[in-house]
Amino acid sequence: MALEEKSLPDDLVRAVARHTLAYVLCSISELFRHYDFDPLDLLIVHAILNANVLNVMKDDALDKRFASVHATEPDAVKQGVSRATLSRFLNLPIETIRRRANQLKKRGILAERDDGLLVSETNQFKFGNNHHLQRMNIIFVRKLLRDLARTGIHGPDDL
Repeated sequence: MALEEKSLPDDLVRAVARHTLAYVLCSISELFRHYDFDPLDLLIVHAILNANVLNVMKDDALDKRFASVHATEPDAVKQGVSRATLSRFLNLPIETIRRRANQLKKRGILAERDDGLLVSETNQFKFGNNHHLQRMNIIFVRKLLRDLARTGIHGPDDL
């Protein structure tokens, strides 16, 4: 049964929403604490990072190959993302994306290929390969999973 077809009690829906929002906000807060960047630029960089490795996450062999903290995805494996796609995904004006992406390119954070933008593996800020943020994420995920378990959610079949 598809998620949207399964009827869930309103109190469970509210509890899951509350706990997942807390996870997202903790993650964002840690990004803001760690990087001295404009928040919108951080959002754009991380949306691009995510888009760059969607193909890796969907391929079990690639996902396993680049699972180690010592195995950052090389630019050659990443897929680019267009400014228009970013604009739609983030619901931001295309001009905002264009202007900010151009500035991020000048700073050496983004690179551009025929298939679109990518966060360069050589960026000096370690976007996409920040071990501190990866460790903090584990703490936040554990908390989320504990909180969801307390509400009776132990896996996807409980939703």
